Amino acid sequence: MKKIFFLAISLMAWLPLGLMAETVSATDSRITFVGRAIENNGSLTFDFPATYFRVAFTGKSLSMRVTDTKRDFYAVWIDCPTSAEPTRVVEVKGCDTIVQLVLPKDLKISKKKEHQVVVQKRTEAGCGKTTVYEFITDGKFVQAQPLKEHQIEFIGDSYTCGYGVEAPSRRDPFTDETENASRTYASIVSRYFDADYMAIAHSGRGICRNAGSNIPWEVMTDIYQYTIDRDSTSRWNVAQSDFDPDITVIYLGTNDFSSSMMPDYTKFRNGYMRLLGYVKENYGEEHPVLCVASKSNEYQFRYVRDVVNNCGLKNVYYLGYGSMLHHSTDEDLGAGWHPNYNGQQKIAYAIIPYIATITGWGLQDVPVK
Repeated sequence: MKKIFFLAISLMAWLPLGLMAETVSATDSRITFVGRAIENNGSLTFDFPATYFRVAFTGKSLSMRVTDTKRDFYAVWIDCPTSAEPTRVVEVKGCDTIVQLVLPKDLKISKKKEHQVVVQKRTEAGCGKTTVYEFITDGKFVQAQPLKEHQIEFIGDSYTCGYGVEAPSRRDPFTDETENASRTYASIVSRYFDADYMAIAHSGRGICRNAGSNIPWEVMTDIYQYTIDRDSTSRWNVAQSDFDPDITVIYLGTNDFSSSMMPDYTKFRNGYMRLLGYVKENYGEEHPVLCVASKSNEYQFRYVRDVVNNCGLKNVYYLGYGSMLHHSTDEDLGAGWHPNYNGQQKIAYAIIPYIATITGWGLQDVPVK
């Protein structure tokens, strides 16, 4: 896939001579934001993967003013549906920089007067935390598409983040450039149902312990409660968000069984029950939850199934899939034995029928990328 990395640091370098820019804050009512963030005087600070903006404007250019604590990558789609292939990828780093999202050349073949743009964080929190202050255009901002009718929440680990999904080989190490949240099973499932989605995910995290560690520190059960990953002071307040998912998908457990370790069943059950309790507290007793487990470890398969069967909660469902969808062939693997796009697609198409049945959304006879 061809990638374009472009970082601009000067607004005057691209704004056509004689044109006045219109600037709006990241929290402007015409902008649609999907994700968890801390608001401060019109800016939004966030770090979870797959967080995204929808922006609509008239004009020939669009940029955003941002700060990033490290180095993140964002996918940009211009006047097209989101897919595995964005219009461009931009790099975001440094303090108070201007990042170009749409250039005049991007719109030469477009006859639309109003342009629709989606800007999505490809990388996870370990790659950086972003603050978006404002968007800038040489035209005028108009109302972006609001939240979609269908909405899904995903809670997961590196699979949900898109760890190494674009690496050519399972032997490759992880790099920021090869992580891509828009090529995960979560993105594919959401595109299939034309749903907005939120991904609360962190690579290496588990239910009661993290990869290679027996210390129950900053597991996903804890992180799920936060607005900013690993920041226990940033408690997520669901009442302040317009995002109201129709279903939550939990895909966790692999890291609990990593490094030839097996967690104590009681600790695992208690951690999973605590996470289910947080989800139900956020969205209500009737809110459906789909708990996914892969048979990468026989006990992991059983642990999740037993928790679901004995949780005593309403509308909690179990999906277990076999080893054929877990580290199956080299053609399905990216960096560090993680699924590449082929592997992520197979996981997505295992999950889609369950979501269709639980929600009643139905199935489509078309492929989704």
